[in-house]
Amino acid sequence: MLRKKRVTPRRKPKTDPSLDNPLRAHQAAFVQWTLAIGLAEQTANIRNAALNYFIRWCDGRAIRDLEEIDRTTLEEYQGHLFHYRKANGLPLAPNTQVARLNPLRAFFKWLARGEHIQFNPAADLIIPRVPRRLPGHVLTVGEVDRILAQPNVRSLAGVRDRAILELLYSTGIRRMELARLDGRDVLLQEESLFVRGGKGGHDRLLPMGPRARAWVERYLRQVRDHMASNDQDNTLFLTDYGEPFRKNRLGDMVKRYLNQARVQTRGACHTFRHACATHMLENGADIRFIQAMLGHADLSSTQIYTHVRIAMLRKVHAATHPAACQRQPRTLPGFIRFRGSNARLMDFMSSNSSALL
Repeated sequence: MLRKKRVTPRRKPKTDPSLDNPLRAHQAAFVQWTLAIGLAEQTANIRNAALNYFIRWCDGRAIRDLEEIDRTTLEEYQGHLFHYRKANGLPLAPNTQVARLNPLRAFFKWLARGEHIQFNPAADLIIPRVPRRLPGHVLTVGEVDRILAQPNVRSLAGVRDRAILELLYSTGIRRMELARLDGRDVLLQEESLFVRGGKGGHDRLLPMGPRARAWVERYLRQVRDHMASNDQDNTLFLTDYGEPFRKNRLGDMVKRYLNQARVQTRGACHTFRHACATHMLENGADIRFIQAMLGHADLSSTQIYTHVRIAMLRKVHAATHPAACQRQPRTLPGFIRFRGSNARLMDFMSSNSSALL
């Protein structure tokens, strides 16, 4: 049943003293231009948020004119981001620092092109390199099954939550992409899902799989109409209050089931994306198919998932490295020893070559 939302009075936000800073006019024009050239609304929001941080920093230093900003100013701001500490005492992650600097480069490039400034002070700004890190703990198939079993499917919310979890795992869809799904994007007969305007503004058609399809169909048939508060809203997944999921609410829901299953890992929705790609690669899927499914523009973004091949590499190491062979001669995969002849080793390598790539 649809729950009534409790209305709690909100505290009035503190007045931002930088709101009257003349730099705000240029910020607003830049954000509108971002939307006008066809970039995603999320990109515009990211740029707007980054400029909010920068203008507040400028206002605290009495910088109110574009001509007062040069490369030294931007480097000082970059140093501020590096040394900044959050309320928990931790520094800003390198990804966060880059996310606040890259919009500044786009902003000042736009200002220079429009002749609002004589030169671009961010042209030579060196953005810190962000190391490409491997995913942390990748869910095993057993852990995924345990998480999927957590929702109480005797309740309406439980059926909805199970459908969400199944869809996250089956398709590797991003959190915001799932939150924006429309009822018309679900193609039950074809067991497919149409993702409109994903990251980078690209559409893609994804296979859903029979199990995810069955749970989504059950949700549509038994649950969604009971949760809908607005007949005009065709958003696929709705909260208990009949509203579309916000990204934080969706993440909190998934994290709750991770905790119930006693799975300790960072993140929530994205862990299913990692698991989807990793498990498909382990079962022989081509990496370029994974790239298309995840919606990665660059293959290098997908290649981080090839770390799962370490399990197969261990087998090859145990079968070929002299120290490993001497230490555990009876645990070699597929054969006992290979003295003098590499025939069995070649058979092993050829049979597993696709998994090693």
